Amino acid sequence: MYNHLYSQSKDEATRMSSSPLYLQIKHYINDKIESGQWPIGHRITTEIELTKQFNVSRMTVNKAIRDLVAEGKLQRKPRLGTFVCSNQDKAESPLLDIRNIAVEVKQRGKAYSSKVLTQIALDADEAIATKLGVMLGTAVFYSEIVHYEDKSPIQYELRWVNASYAPDYLEQDFTEMTPNQYLSENCPLSAIEHTVEAIVADGPVRNALRLGGNEPCLLLNRRTWSHDKLVSSALLYHPGTRYKLSSKVLLS
Repeated sequence: MYNHLYSQSKDEATRMSSSPLYLQIKHYINDKIESGQWPIGHRITTEIELTKQFNVSRMTVNKAIRDLVAEGKLQRKPRLGTFVCSNQDKAESPLLDIRNIAVEVKQRGKAYSSKVLTQIALDADEAIATKLGVMLGTAVFYSEIVHYEDKSPIQYELRWVNASYAPDYLEQDFTEMTPNQYLSENCPLSAIEHTVEAIVADGPVRNALRLGGNEPCLLLNRRTWSHDKLVSSALLYHPGTRYKLSSKVLLS
């Protein structure tokens, strides 16, 4: 029995030593998680410490951690460190429905807040006219809002609204009421269009969501109709390591 266990240990050591360096570090971290030595919520060893421990470059350590972040086992928190998490720690929204993000956050037992960055009137240029299906120069409203869950940014919302169908949009206090709530109450939803893609976020998006250097980003492109009127077009950016979209389809 002892010889069998010793043989297994040697085999594992051989496998580890023959693996690429970043995989060895990844296995090391994963073993700590799987064994319970690093439980959910535990802040792992820093990249600098792992660099010294394994005598490798910072890039090698970063690659190992990036992989585990992408797999949902680790979560980066800017200025705080990297923490063990589970997939259940990710915020989740339904893909085939529209819900008020403030309500979603509160239903998860978290504190919701928001910050309005922009809330202005515009004349539609070619890109905006295409988004809203209006003529060039049509009056539209534009808002830019960051939504937070427990003070951590969970959604960066850019929204264009047809001013003809929501004339009081600019008068709303969107720290008290989300655009979703206002539009749902004043322009009853009849149809939605969704597209989802993984993107490499640019500077403004990275800053708004406090994304780490290689943290992925999910972009939900949404358009909504009330009756036969295209009312709103929105770009909803989410941190890929802290957010997921789901759907449930009933088949007859």
